Amino acid sequence: MTRKKDPTLITSAGRGRTLDLEERQRRYLITMGIRTACFLLFLVVPGWWKLVALAAAALLPAFAVLFANSSDHRPPPQAEPDGPGRPAIGGGEVVQGSVEEDS
Repeated sequence: MTRKKDPTLITSAGRGRTLDLEERQRRYLITMGIRTACFLLFLVVPGWWKLVALAAAALLPAFAVLFANSSDHRPPPQAEPDGPGRPAIGGGEVVQGSVEEDS
C-alpha cells in the first residue's frame, strides 16, 4: 500500500451545488438584463444602430445559455509547502497492543 505524498486540501474540492447554481442563475439574469436593454435601445436609437441592438437582442439568448452553463474556470489551488507556520498532518502512528476492560 502506497500513500500519496501530497496533502489533500479542502480548498481543492469543487464548489457546492447551491453556490454553482446561484452563480449560473446570476450570469443568466445579467445576460437577459442586457438583452432587455437591447430591446429598449431598439426603440430609442436612430438609423443602423437599430439593427445592432436587434441583432444583439437576437443573439444574446444563445450566449446567455453558454455563459450560464460554463464550468468553473478558476485554477485549482496549489498545495503550500510545509513550513514552520503550517506543519503537515501526518498519517499517525499505529500502536500495537490490546484493550483491557474493567469488569
